Amino acid sequence: MNYVIRSIRADEWPAVKALRLLALQDPVAHLAFLETYEEARAKPDSFWQERAERAAEGATAAQQIIAEGPDGQWVGTLTVLVEEAGTKDWAGFPVDRRQGHVVGVFVRPECRGIGLTEVLFDAGVEWAWGMGAERVRLIVHEDNERAQRLYRKVGFAPSGVVVPLEQTPGETELEYVLERDAS
Repeated sequence: MNYVIRSIRADEWPAVKALRLLALQDPVAHLAFLETYEEARAKPDSFWQERAERAAEGATAAQQIIAEGPDGQWVGTLTVLVEEAGTKDWAGFPVDRRQGHVVGVFVRPECRGIGLTEVLFDAGVEWAWGMGAERVRLIVHEDNERAQRLYRKVGFAPSGVVVPLEQTPGETELEYVLERDAS
Protein backbone atom coordinates (compact mmCIF):
# COMPACT_ATOMS: atom_id res chain seq x y z
CA MET A 1 0.00 0.00 0.00
CA ASN A 2 1.59 3.27 -1.11
CA TYR A 3 -0.36 5.63 1.14
CA VAL A 4 0.93 8.03 3.75
CA ILE A 5 -1.07 8.05 6.98
CA ARG A 6 -0.49 11.25 8.92
CA SER A 7 -2.03 14.05 10.93
CA ILE A 8 -3.13 17.13 9.06
CA ARG A 9 -1.35 20.47 9.30
CA ALA A 10 -3.32 23.61 10.19
CA ASP A 11 -2.55 25.24 6.83
CA GLU A 12 -4.22 22.36 4.99
CA TRP A 13 -7.71 23.62 5.79
CA PRO A 14 -8.74 23.85 2.09
CA ALA A 15 -8.10 20.11 1.72
CA VAL A 16 -9.94 19.43 5.00
CA LYS A 17 -12.93 21.33 3.61
CA ALA A 18 -12.79 19.60 0.21
CA LEU A 19 -12.64 16.09 1.68
CA ARG A 20 -15.47 16.83 4.12
CA LEU A 21 -17.68 18.16 1.33
CA LEU A 22 -16.93 15.03 -0.69
CA ALA A 23 -17.80 12.84 2.30
CA LEU A 24 -21.12 14.63 2.73
CA GLN A 25 -22.05 13.64 -0.83
CA ASP A 26 -21.64 9.92 -0.11
CA PRO A 27 -24.89 7.93 -0.52
CA VAL A 28 -24.94 7.07 3.22
CA ALA A 29 -23.89 10.54 4.43
CA HIS A 30 -27.36 11.08 5.93
CA LEU A 31 -26.64 8.11 8.23
CA ALA A 32 -22.97 8.82 8.87
CA PHE A 33 -22.75 12.54 9.55
CA LEU A 34 -24.76 15.00 11.61
CA GLU A 35 -24.60 17.75 9.00
CA THR A 36 -25.58 18.08 5.39
CA TYR A 37 -23.53 19.06 2.37
CA GLU A 38 -25.47 22.32 2.12
CA GLU A 39 -24.81 23.21 5.76
CA ALA A 40 -21.09 22.50 5.46
CA ARG A 41 -20.73 24.30 2.13
CA ALA A 42 -22.28 27.45 3.62
CA LYS A 43 -19.69 27.70 6.40
CA PRO A 44 -17.09 30.46 6.01
CA ASP A 45 -13.41 29.72 5.44
CA SER A 46 -12.71 30.84 9.01
CA PHE A 47 -14.72 27.84 10.24
CA TRP A 48 -12.56 25.45 8.22
CA GLN A 49 -9.36 27.19 9.32
CA GLU A 50 -10.31 26.86 13.00
CA ARG A 51 -11.45 23.27 12.52
CA ALA A 52 -8.12 22.31 10.95
CA GLU A 53 -6.13 24.16 13.60
CA ARG A 54 -7.94 22.41 16.47
CA ALA A 55 -7.25 18.94 15.03
CA ALA A 56 -3.82 19.44 13.44
CA GLU A 57 -0.53 17.79 14.23
CA GLY A 58 0.50 18.71 17.76
CA ALA A 59 -3.02 19.42 19.02
CA THR A 60 -3.95 17.51 22.16
CA ALA A 61 -7.77 17.72 22.23
CA ALA A 62 -8.36 16.31 18.74
CA GLN A 63 -6.44 14.89 15.82
CA GLN A 64 -7.52 14.55 12.21
CA ILE A 65 -5.66 11.79 10.42
CA ILE A 66 -5.65 11.44 6.66
CA ALA A 67 -4.61 8.90 4.09
CA GLU A 68 -2.69 10.52 1.28
CA GLY A 69 -2.35 8.67 -2.01
CA PRO A 70 0.83 8.38 -4.07
CA ASP A 71 -0.32 11.39 -6.12
CA GLY A 72 -0.79 13.54 -2.98
CA GLN A 73 -4.59 13.32 -3.12
CA TRP A 74 -6.34 12.81 0.21
CA VAL A 75 -8.36 9.62 -0.02
CA GLY A 76 -9.51 9.02 3.55
CA THR A 77 -9.83 10.57 6.96
CA LEU A 78 -10.97 10.16 10.52
CA THR A 79 -10.80 12.43 13.54
CA VAL A 80 -10.33 11.47 17.17
CA LEU A 81 -11.60 13.81 19.89
CA VAL A 82 -10.46 13.56 23.51
CA GLU A 83 -13.34 13.52 25.98
CA GLU A 84 -12.45 14.24 29.59
CA ALA A 85 -13.85 12.43 32.63
CA GLY A 86 -16.43 14.51 34.46
CA THR A 87 -17.74 16.24 31.33
CA LYS A 88 -20.74 15.51 29.13
CA ASP A 89 -20.50 14.37 25.53
CA TRP A 90 -22.27 15.93 22.53
CA ALA A 91 -25.46 13.97 23.33
CA GLY A 92 -25.50 15.03 26.99
CA PHE A 93 -24.26 11.70 28.37
CA PRO A 94 -21.73 11.89 31.23
CA VAL A 95 -18.15 10.92 30.40
CA ASP A 96 -16.85 8.74 33.23
CA ARG A 97 -13.22 8.39 32.08
CA ARG A 98 -10.78 9.94 29.64
CA GLN A 99 -11.60 8.52 26.24
CA GLY A 100 -11.10 9.00 22.55
CA HIS A 101 -14.15 9.55 20.35
CA VAL A 102 -13.77 8.70 16.65
CA VAL A 103 -15.80 10.90 14.28
CA GLY A 104 -15.84 11.85 10.62
CA VAL A 105 -14.73 8.51 9.15
CA PHE A 106 -14.60 8.57 5.36
CA VAL A 107 -12.68 6.80 2.61
CA ARG A 108 -13.25 7.56 -1.07
CA PRO A 109 -15.30 4.76 -2.67
CA GLU A 110 -12.52 3.82 -5.10
CA CYS A 111 -10.16 3.22 -2.14
CA ARG A 112 -12.48 1.09 -0.02
CA GLY A 113 -11.81 -2.57 0.59
CA ILE A 114 -8.01 -2.37 0.43
CA GLY A 115 -7.32 -2.07 4.17
CA LEU A 116 -6.96 1.70 4.20
CA THR A 117 -9.73 2.29 6.73
CA GLU A 118 -8.17 -0.22 9.09
CA VAL A 119 -4.82 1.61 8.87
CA LEU A 120 -6.56 4.93 9.58
CA PHE A 121 -8.21 3.38 12.63
CA ASP A 122 -4.89 1.97 13.85
CA ALA A 123 -3.34 5.45 13.68
CA GLY A 124 -6.33 7.12 15.35
CA VAL A 125 -6.53 4.62 18.18
CA GLU A 126 -2.77 4.77 18.72
CA TRP A 127 -3.00 8.56 18.97
CA ALA A 128 -5.81 8.25 21.55
CA TRP A 129 -3.78 5.79 23.65
CA GLY A 130 -0.86 8.23 23.49
CA MET A 131 -3.16 10.96 24.86
CA GLY A 132 -3.98 8.78 27.88
CA ALA A 133 -7.38 7.50 26.74
CA GLU A 134 -8.67 4.52 28.68
CA ARG A 135 -10.97 3.54 25.84
CA VAL A 136 -11.96 4.72 22.38
CA ARG A 137 -15.55 4.94 21.24
CA LEU A 138 -17.66 5.96 18.31
CA ILE A 139 -21.32 6.43 17.61
CA VAL A 140 -22.95 4.86 14.55
CA HIS A 141 -26.46 5.10 13.14
CA GLU A 142 -28.55 2.00 13.78
CA ASP A 143 -29.16 1.60 10.02
CA ASN A 144 -25.54 2.09 8.91
CA GLU A 145 -24.72 -1.60 8.62
CA ARG A 146 -21.67 -1.04 6.38
CA ALA A 147 -20.02 1.07 9.09
CA GLN A 148 -21.03 -1.31 11.86
CA ARG A 149 -19.33 -4.21 10.02
CA LEU A 150 -16.17 -2.15 9.63
CA TYR A 151 -16.10 -1.10 13.29
CA ARG A 152 -16.43 -4.71 14.43
CA LYS A 153 -13.67 -5.69 12.01
CA VAL A 154 -11.27 -3.17 13.60
CA GLY A 155 -12.05 -4.39 17.12
CA PHE A 156 -14.90 -2.20 18.35
CA ALA A 157 -17.93 -3.81 20.02
CA PRO A 158 -21.40 -2.49 20.86
CA SER A 159 -21.53 -1.17 24.44
CA GLY A 160 -25.31 -1.27 24.73
CA VAL A 161 -25.59 2.53 24.91
CA VAL A 162 -28.28 3.86 22.58
CA VAL A 163 -28.35 7.54 21.64
CA PRO A 164 -31.68 8.97 20.42
CA LEU A 165 -31.34 11.43 17.56
CA GLU A 166 -33.15 14.66 18.40
CA GLN A 167 -33.17 15.89 14.79
CA THR A 168 -34.86 12.68 13.58
CA PRO A 169 -37.26 11.38 16.25
CA GLY A 170 -37.53 7.60 16.33
CA GLU A 171 -34.01 7.06 15.01
CA THR A 172 -31.08 6.11 17.20
CA GLU A 173 -27.35 5.69 17.10
CA LEU A 174 -25.35 2.99 18.84
CA GLU A 175 -22.14 3.36 20.81
CA TYR A 176 -19.26 1.03 19.91
CA VAL A 177 -16.17 0.85 22.14
CA LEU A 178 -12.62 -0.43 22.11
CA GLU A 179 -11.15 -0.92 25.56
CA ARG A 180 -7.44 -0.39 26.15
CA ASP A 181 -5.65 -3.69 26.54
CA ALA A 182 -4.55 -3.99 30.15
CA SER A 183 -1.54 -6.20 29.29
